Amino acid sequence: MNQRQKEEYLREYGILKSEGKPFFPYAVAKDSLMACIVMLVIILASLTLGVELGAKANPATTSYEPRPEWYFFFLFELLRVIKPPSVVPLATIGIPTLCMILLFLLPFYDRGPERRPERRPIATLTGIFVIGAMFYLTWSGAHAGSPYALEWKTPNAVIKAGPAAVAKFEAGRKAIASTGCEACHKIGENGNPGPGPPLTEIGARIPAEGIARTLVNPTAPMPSFKGLPAKKFEDIVFFLSHLK
Repeated sequence: MNQRQKEEYLREYGILKSEGKPFFPYAVAKDSLMACIVMLVIILASLTLGVELGAKANPATTSYEPRPEWYFFFLFELLRVIKPPSVVPLATIGIPTLCMILLFLLPFYDRGPERRPERRPIATLTGIFVIGAMFYLTWSGAHAGSPYALEWKTPNAVIKAGPAAVAKFEAGRKAIASTGCEACHKIGENGNPGPGPPLTEIGARIPAEGIARTLVNPTAPMPSFKGLPAKKFEDIVFFLSHLK
């Protein structure tokens, strides 16, 4: 902004200020009306959409699926996208902290007098991008499946075997996710790298019979799975035997 534009702005500001309306009751009435609209929207949303109340945490089972509150869904989805453990602290601490710092410092590095959005393209586009990204991540996190779900493509050999084999493979994948195997084993991009060995290519190293024997008589500290229902046990063995 050059000196001429600055003088024009100050002149226009002085005229508008002298012709302006008082804070009370004009500004108070506008703020009160907007507050009532916001409260009405919240009340209608709570009556029509309801509130998600999940089950209480049960430390005695591995099938419990913890879910964050809805206002943390965007961060929940961000963690699903950023999988490498080395950059998880950046997603959970670094990015939110940096955004908060930039927000607090906004009055210091954005000192332009313009208020119209079309005359502030950088600030406008940044705001649209941030709001859009948070909306998309929140929506995706709200509709995401279990955080322990296995992201594994059905092998071609299973697909060629027919629908029954595909159904058995999918049932085995769900059984693996519900039994807590990923707490000690890594399968593809899912699970933890220890203390158990990775199972990504377990089917290429051990035949189905060997996998079944290991599940029944495992090496400590791995628990035995001989108490599982027969069908669930067979589905798990089938799934693991096709990880190649």
